[in-house]
Amino acid sequence: MEKETFDVLGMTCAACQAAVNRAVVKIEGVNSVDVSLLSNTMKVEFDPNQTDVDTIIEAVKKAGYQAQEQPTHQNTNKTNDAKSEFDRRSAIIQEDMKHRFRVLVSSLILLAILMCFSMLPMWGIFTFLMDMKWMMIDGIFQLLISTIILVIQKDFFIHGFKTLYHRNPNMDSLVAIGSSVSYLYGFAGLIQMAYGYGTMNHELIHSSMDMLYFESAAMIVTLVSLGKYLEARSKSKTGDALAKLVQLAPKTAWVKRNDTFVEIPVEQVQAKDLIKIVPGATIPVDGIVVSGTGTVDQAALTGESIPVDKKTGDEVLSATTNVNGSFVFQATKVGSDTTLAQIISLVDEAGNSKAPIARLADRVSGIFVPTVLVLSLLTFVGWMIFKQDFTFALNCAVSVLVISCPCALGLATPLAIMVSTGKAAQNGILVKSASALETLAHIQTVVLDKTGTITKGKPAVRSVVLFSEVIDEMELFKIAASAEAGSEHPLAQAILEQAQALNLDLIEATEFEIVGGRGLKATIAQTKVVAGNLAFMQEQGIVIHEKADQQALQAAQEGTTPLYFAFDGQLVGLINVADEIRQTSQQAIHELRKQGVEVIMLTGDNAQTAKAIAQDLELSDVIADVLPTDKEAVIRDLQKQGRKVAMVGDGINDAPALMRADVGIAIGAGTDIAIDAADIVLMKDNVFDVVNAIALSKGTIRNIRENLFWAFFYNTLGIPVAAGLFVPYLVLNPMIGAAAMSLSSITVCLNALRLRRFKAILPDVKIAQAQSEVSDMKVIHEPIQQLENTLQEVDRLQPERNEPIVHVALFKVADMMCMHCVGRVSKALEALDGVCQVQVDLEQESAFVASKKPLVVETIANLLEKLGYPTIQNEYWKTIDLNLNPHLLDQAVLKDILGQQLDQASAWRVIDFEKGVLSFSIQDENDPKQIASQIQTGLDNLNNQKEGQKMILKIEGMSCPHCSARVEKALKAVAGVQNVVVNLEQANAVVEGENIDVKTLVHAVTEAGYSVSAID
Repeated sequence: MEKETFDVLGMTCAACQAAVNRAVVKIEGVNSVDVSLLSNTMKVEFDPNQTDVDTIIEAVKKAGYQAQEQPTHQNTNKTNDAKSEFDRRSAIIQEDMKHRFRVLVSSLILLAILMCFSMLPMWGIFTFLMDMKWMMIDGIFQLLISTIILVIQKDFFIHGFKTLYHRNPNMDSLVAIGSSVSYLYGFAGLIQMAYGYGTMNHELIHSSMDMLYFESAAMIVTLVSLGKYLEARSKSKTGDALAKLVQLAPKTAWVKRNDTFVEIPVEQVQAKDLIKIVPGATIPVDGIVVSGTGTVDQAALTGESIPVDKKTGDEVLSATTNVNGSFVFQATKVGSDTTLAQIISLVDEAGNSKAPIARLADRVSGIFVPTVLVLSLLTFVGWMIFKQDFTFALNCAVSVLVISCPCALGLATPLAIMVSTGKAAQNGILVKSASALETLAHIQTVVLDKTGTITKGKPAVRSVVLFSEVIDEMELFKIAASAEAGSEHPLAQAILEQAQALNLDLIEATEFEIVGGRGLKATIAQTKVVAGNLAFMQEQGIVIHEKADQQALQAAQEGTTPLYFAFDGQLVGLINVADEIRQTSQQAIHELRKQGVEVIMLTGDNAQTAKAIAQDLELSDVIADVLPTDKEAVIRDLQKQGRKVAMVGDGINDAPALMRADVGIAIGAGTDIAIDAADIVLMKDNVFDVVNAIALSKGTIRNIRENLFWAFFYNTLGIPVAAGLFVPYLVLNPMIGAAAMSLSSITVCLNALRLRRFKAILPDVKIAQAQSEVSDMKVIHEPIQQLENTLQEVDRLQPERNEPIVHVALFKVADMMCMHCVGRVSKALEALDGVCQVQVDLEQESAFVASKKPLVVETIANLLEKLGYPTIQNEYWKTIDLNLNPHLLDQAVLKDILGQQLDQASAWRVIDFEKGVLSFSIQDENDPKQIASQIQTGLDNLNNQKEGQKMILKIEGMSCPHCSARVEKALKAVAGVQNVVVNLEQANAVVEGENIDVKTLVHAVTEAGYSVSAID
């Protein structure tokens, strides 16, 4: 079988679509036909041994339309086919819009002139045209002007009568017949008037004047033309999301050629090329970072509001923007293989595909126009029989023709599908077909694969158990990570990542030995380290105490893997490692259950481990001990119970289950095989997008049903009214009928465009900062005995001392509309070198930044400007000296103090603690003393509050009683301190005394290995 795509010219309504479909599907050898009224295209699957392209084109021509095979885009550089095709279609649409506009404007001008001759005399204006000597001239002018209008609107008659000749009448046929009948009836009246003048029959002349229906003929085509133009504009907006995706592609790239980076067209980029990316640059193709670092905004492709840090080895995607840093990456996918090109292709195909819900409209459209023609004829004959008034009967018959609207039926489904698939792509959800989108709305059960879907798919440290009072968890981690550094095992990598997050300096191991599948041995600074599982510990003669057995058993019950560590022959602790549950999984499951959807976890783990993982999740059921080959069978069993099932997975072994499910959903970070097997792809590594996909699906189906209801309701009500069944209470003339028909199509278009306002639900969880935050690790102290070897040869770990804050800034930020904007601004500011705290306030339209390195106002302003959130810039800056102490400043209070009179006229506050100065911006150079005075007063009050006899220090870094004891000891050593109470749970220390030097307090805590974040 071969698949070809054709452009189809001349289609104007659902009847046209049905006619083309009927003509092609009859051809022997054609397997399937998909005709899109929205994009004026046709996709045909056929057997080349039985038919060919020319036969298909000829069949379309016989149906009254024109078809041509779409051009292919093939070259050695793999130019972006999807982008080229979109650009080509966009050019056709724009040219069609220009033509419709010219025709419409010309017709409206002439129609206004025509109305002066036909309607104004009846309204008491230009009454002289009703005199005998002017009637014939008036009639001739109406004939001439209406003829010009009908010639301008010739497309209705060409297409309408052509399709009628081929026995495939469409909406143009109805308009053409209605307008022609009105025009011919008016022409007959003009001939009769001329005869009256010839015979001087005044009564015949006056009665003939009432037969001039030229304005009706012109009004019908003009109003329908107006409706068609407005409809075309609305339809063009349905592809806005696709247009935005296409526009994301950069036109050039800086590629390394002969040891120099040169700018070349992106079409010339080849796989394995090295490409340089600077701040603010858009990444042209997919690739892997080989040097440098950056912070990349991926919102355009994945919908992620927070930019992502990139380092060597990380993947970068085409059309994403580097907001900070510089790096070089190697191209891996170029041209039509890039992520952007594939997304464009998927969105385009899904938007032009048909949903099952459209079948009813297609069936009705196929017989709609012939039925209307019959009804119009019956209306005319009926009124002639019962009323014997030719003019009234003709009015009713023409009204039936022009009020009937097959367009609304044809547009009801494809418009909504096009808008929703585009909107889904903007939120990082790729829908491959309209059928999948419709089915998703009826899903009753969602099956989640555990590894890589509910969990992150890689181990992380969950807890630490210490069996020694001599060392703390930091020392254990430093030595353990130093020993594991030579191992490639995933569990070893988890320990190394935790050590990296704790900023530990590792020691090079000697005498390193790995025992496959069991553990390792190494020497770290003359300390003999043994690490591994229980069996390996027993082999090495390490004594495992009862408490260790209990903790290991508890760890297994909690779904974690305990790793044993012994130093110099004695067990010192356990490090428990487990696959981390994604932050969004719990809330996603909660939202699905709240919507009445059953959620089942599918895992190959044993029942005990599965139960431990599921205990914090609101799962409907857990299916454990499932072999990879049995996942498809589980989905089949659920379907046999009558359930509509969606499967969410990411691995190769999930592919059969994804294909078996009613809707297969693949996590974007999964394997290519899983993505190919799925109906929907989530670009973000976020299972919460399943919730948004279902919500968008339900909203789309609801919108389609509204469109279909309106289309059927309009025609069901409009045709009887036009036929005169409600005379004398309600009477329609053809002009009102034409206006109503246009309004019907426009209403459907506008209703479909409402889907563009869909807002994705955001999970209410804290976004993890992978490079700066330590995973949630529990520390358990279970002392067994004192270690004989005090490890004096090992460099004792002390947390890195916190550098003091040297700069803080508070400034106004414009154009933030929602929490999505707040997230983007926050992430961008946090990525700046030295920044340790960021608070962005949507309501106050401000941002507060604290930094351990100097802040450059221009850097901040340029960064936010690139993201689309400009800062307010004032013309003048003032600098004053301040009496302040950075260690005494509570950041929340400081933010309030700096916020005094922060507005458009004074939009920036910057404090330099090293120089002891405050800089602030003002709009004019008037006396700034009031602003400076208010800020200094606030700082003085804050200092005075801290100089009392009692203060509470917020301490960061304490994790165990050992830590609190060290802090207490350090604080008591400070001169003037009389009493110290350290609260580990509240992470603070209450200090009482006299003449205490606050700087000395802060220094003492820092020397002990901890930090003071605030003083109350």
